[in-house]
Amino acid sequence: MGILNKLFGTSEPKETKQLPWIPLNEIQQLQHITEKSKTKTQVIFKHSTRCGISRMVMNQFVESYNLTEKELDLYYLDLLSYRNVSNEVGYKFQVMHESPQLLVIKNGVTVAHASHGAINTIDLKRFV
Repeated sequence: MGILNKLFGTSEPKETKQLPWIPLNEIQQLQHITEKSKTKTQVIFKHSTRCGISRMVMNQFVESYNLTEKELDLYYLDLLSYRNVSNEVGYKFQVMHESPQLLVIKNGVTVAHASHGAINTIDLKRFV
């Protein structure tokens, strides 16, 4: 049965890593993010819930994430449910919309951003 489990997986549920996501679903939160970024790095992950690439990138991000809530704040934006918030993120932080997308905010400005697979190449520790 060992080889079949390797090929098809097991029926045992895989333990899912939980990140300290803060839901981003109101435009007013962007001002709060700007203010907090003056003392603590703020990160926004824009995710399309209907996109397989976005899901794959998010899973890779979750698996490799190794920071704590003390080091930075991590916001999750479901851009399909909150399109107006997603649009405002682009205007406020001067980044063209892509999906999935990660923005790193410090001192009120975007200091790094990436989309698609490049998200997982950003070393967030550099910005803490």
